[in-house]
Amino acid sequence: MGDRGEDAHSAGLRAGLDKRPADVAAMFDRVARRYDLTNTVLSGGRDAAWRRATREALDPRPGQTILDVAAGTAVSTVELAAGGASAIACDFSQGMLRAGAARPVPKVAGDAMALPLADESVDGVVISFGLRNVADPDAALREFRRVTRPGGTLVVCEFSSPTWAPFRTVYTEYLMQALPRIARAVSSNPEAYVYLAESIRAWPDQAALAGRIQAAGWSDVAWRNLTGGVVALHRARRS
Repeated sequence: MGDRGEDAHSAGLRAGLDKRPADVAAMFDRVARRYDLTNTVLSGGRDAAWRRATREALDPRPGQTILDVAAGTAVSTVELAAGGASAIACDFSQGMLRAGAARPVPKVAGDAMALPLADESVDGVVISFGLRNVADPDAALREFRRVTRPGGTLVVCEFSSPTWAPFRTVYTEYLMQALPRIARAVSSNPEAYVYLAESIRAWPDQAALAGRIQAAGWSDVAWRNLTGGVVALHRARRS
């Protein structure tokens, strides 16, 4: 797709934030080629720090198996494996997995709502900037619990609600106006970032997401704000 038009998939996603898995996967297929560069530019270079904070929240250990859901090009998976754990990249976008093919971690195609793993087969599940793109986030949270061993950990890294009201207003304006313009300069599918901006604005705040994680059966749910609440790290335990 060129920078001057919007294809049917992107238009459909923008209309009411439709999250049909096939459409979302197709959208990510089209942004895969320059996805990592675009993320770095749009986050002002904060994406690397957010990945480190996610790994620290999970605290993976050698001998553990970690599932990285919505892993994209597996940049986040490599970070999770840095401490010696076995980290598996899982994504439903074949294009994203292909774009990260050179990264030395196992990869598997899979939907967050129907993971291709056995019950209680991993020590931890991480999903970074992906839960809001799932058609049924609550079903995904229950699925994450299914595949996690008792005592295991869930970490959700996701855009959230800035805690300082004046900055929250500026941030919302950035999402809806500046972000799509910047994406046109660096992304292989800039119109997809209009949908992504809208999905961030529509996402529940920190407390509301914590409630949904708990309702899905997780225990000891807590969160930590990053970058003033632009991003929140939610952590929970599988009892």
